[in-house]
Amino acid sequence: MTLEGTLTRPLAAAGGLFGMFADVARAAVRPPFAWREYVEQVWFVARVTSLPTALVAIPFGAVIALQLGSLTRQLGAQSYTGAASALAIIREASPIATALLVAGAAGTAICADLGARRIRDEIDAMEVLGIDPIQRLVVPRVLAAITVALLLNGFVAFVGIVGGYFFSVVLQDGSAGSYFSGFAALAQSADLYVGAFKAALFGLLAGVVASYKGLTAKGGAQGVGDAVNASVVLTFLLLFAVNFLVTVVYVELVPPRGG
Repeated sequence: MTLEGTLTRPLAAAGGLFGMFADVARAAVRPPFAWREYVEQVWFVARVTSLPTALVAIPFGAVIALQLGSLTRQLGAQSYTGAASALAIIREASPIATALLVAGAAGTAICADLGARRIRDEIDAMEVLGIDPIQRLVVPRVLAAITVALLLNGFVAFVGIVGGYFFSVVLQDGSAGSYFSGFAALAQSADLYVGAFKAALFGLLAGVVASYKGLTAKGGAQGVGDAVNASVVLTFLLLFAVNFLVTVVYVELVPPRGG
């Protein structure tokens, strides 16, 4: 590959990805909407991510509660263990855990499915018949990823807070009253909103990146496998970058609530 090709290839890929975002946004509001495909994809994404999410949610809450409980005890602020644990779970841990599972489990399946359709020329056949593959295949999958990400985010947050309560109160001899009173003193509605917004945004990223890599796969079965690997890596990189930007904006715009 020439130097020019090495430099222009990432730019072309970035342009294609942004173009996919724009195409999905336009197709999502253009009738008709593939409701049946959307329902099927919601069920599929929920089915492949529910069990891993349940298994991951408890350790997330436990680790955060144990680490913060030890730290707050050293600082003499054990009454704020509940607030620190719950806010960390709601703002950061829950959306990130949800996105990783949606991208790792559902995103790979979406990419493999669309990639297989591409190498079997099914996508080309749909375009010849006048059927927009973005509207018919991509939009339902992206919206399904967003929907399931929102639902799983709430589930992970609930399980993480309950698990944090158990490890903080039962194992570390904390006070149940202080666990919840500290959370009520420091938490605010914006914390729930930003957690849900992150989950929806991460679901959008996972769905669009997986769809883009699947539709642009080439080179037979090996090309589909390469596209799946690339979609996971790219989604994770975008996830952490976007999470950083959203967190910075949130901290700057939303003042913390004093205890």
